[in-house]
Amino acid sequence: MNQEQQVMEWIEDHQEEILEFLQQLIQIPSVNPWFFDEPGPSREKEVQEFISRKLESLGAETEMWEPNADDLKQYEGMAGYYPGRDFTGRPNLAATFGKGTPGKSLLLFGHIDVVMAGSKWTVDPFEGTIIDGNMYGRGTVDMKGGVAAMIMAVEAVLRSGLKLKGPVVVGTVVDEEAGGMGALDFIHHGYRADACILTEPTSLTIAPLCRGILWGKIRIQGRSGHIEMPQADWKDGGAVDAIKKARYILDAFDRLNEEWAVSKTHPYLSIPCQVHVAQLNAGEYPTSFANEAEIVFNAQYLPSERDEKLVGGNVKKELTDFLRQAALQDPWLSEHLPEIEWMVDADCAETDVAHPFVQTCVQSLQAIGETGTIEGLGFHTDMGWPVNVGIPTINFGPGDPSLAHHSDEFTPVHEVIQAVKMMAKTIIDWCGTEKA
Repeated sequence: MNQEQQVMEWIEDHQEEILEFLQQLIQIPSVNPWFFDEPGPSREKEVQEFISRKLESLGAETEMWEPNADDLKQYEGMAGYYPGRDFTGRPNLAATFGKGTPGKSLLLFGHIDVVMAGSKWTVDPFEGTIIDGNMYGRGTVDMKGGVAAMIMAVEAVLRSGLKLKGPVVVGTVVDEEAGGMGALDFIHHGYRADACILTEPTSLTIAPLCRGILWGKIRIQGRSGHIEMPQADWKDGGAVDAIKKARYILDAFDRLNEEWAVSKTHPYLSIPCQVHVAQLNAGEYPTSFANEAEIVFNAQYLPSERDEKLVGGNVKKELTDFLRQAALQDPWLSEHLPEIEWMVDADCAETDVAHPFVQTCVQSLQAIGETGTIEGLGFHTDMGWPVNVGIPTINFGPGDPSLAHHSDEFTPVHEVIQAVKMMAKTIIDWCGTEKA
């Protein structure tokens, strides 16, 4: 029996242990404190300590530390930096196997924070219940399923009596769900590798890119007046309906989206970048025209559109200029220009599919009976900072990403096992192994 067969047999024989480890991660509700109205103790540290004990039992050298926003000021204006963010009791964790070995190194990377459970669950969101071949729970998809799989892949290799020829670093970080400062800090802390698998959910496809995301809020001014009464011309002091002016802007965005549907596409993305309106807020009384309207939107951008700080400044300028030009075509808006308040700029990244590491991952996936499909992710992940410092990175993990943050979030247990196999195979082929 060769080395690969030994490892695959170990995984087959220890499926219950793999799933139990994922359940144990789910049962520690490491909800990012950003989601609470009142700040309270986070259980992210509890998860990290649990993972650390697991990795140390396998012989890893571990390091755990709390990010410090003051130490990251040099990244102002770049992805993941938020001044003054508090990480007390919210540590990052790195565990290194095979330190000092001469082979190619691999970073297995993921975040351990989750969003709050929310309502309308039919099972306990923090139990990890298995029903009809699916494990339910907050984080099964995003992304404790991937974190469990990457850790168990390392265990499968080591427990099969193999020794690494190249280092493997397991990195688990906090704060992805509120902007990605944990990943920024991890890279700032100095951890590097020859390649990286970020174990976000991809339904077992290879995703060598993710899109950037901009959140913006447009404020449109009107002038209130009695909605049931005749109104003078606005130049003579009459009312101006901010909702009607918002509709004008929305129509302009529809025209822009038609252009973007042609110009902002990527061969590995199934849908083009668009400006999607997420919220409309306007009006004060049923008897008054709206004094102000607010449009909250989500716009996506491609890695090729990043600015000099590797974020979405170019697209921000494009949208700001577009809004101004649209407003100048309307007499009222040209004198009361709408303003954009930028809320979030979540970065993007891409690794060339021809890179040897991407092809190694495809071959690993095909070797365990999957198709080895390559497709991009339409949402943001933490892959930006590894790519920014020269680490070829893919996203790969179990679970359908469209189920992330849902009530009754679930991952097929078969995908968890397959993810363990794929990453174990990649460790063998990329880092190299020999009998201990």
